[in-house]
Amino acid sequence: MVRFKKFLEKDINMGNVRNSDYLLTLGIATNYVPDTPDEFEEFEFATHYSKKTISIGVAILTGKIKRIMIGLTNPDDPDNLVALSKEELEDFLNQKGEKLVQFFEYITQ
Repeated sequence: MVRFKKFLEKDINMGNVRNSDYLLTLGIATNYVPDTPDEFEEFEFATHYSKKTISIGVAILTGKIKRIMIGLTNPDDPDNLVALSKEELEDFLNQKGEKLVQFFEYITQ
């Protein structure tokens, strides 16, 4: 997760965040992005890994990324995230890490 630290405190480009067609080319779907963000918002995106849905939460405060959260979506309760094991996280980042970096580079342009 160290590779994503450089995106903390970066400004969000709302036009790029809303470009769901481009985000889908990275394998990332938009689950929740408000039309008009409040001072604090939590944007939700999703991708897939090993036939499971991975949730990517991006906490925004005054237009800047403050926190990035990655977890497994519980199929019985989509609002309840489950942490990836250390091995799962390493494997996930080996498979999808470059696309996630491209995603964060794009939404912070």
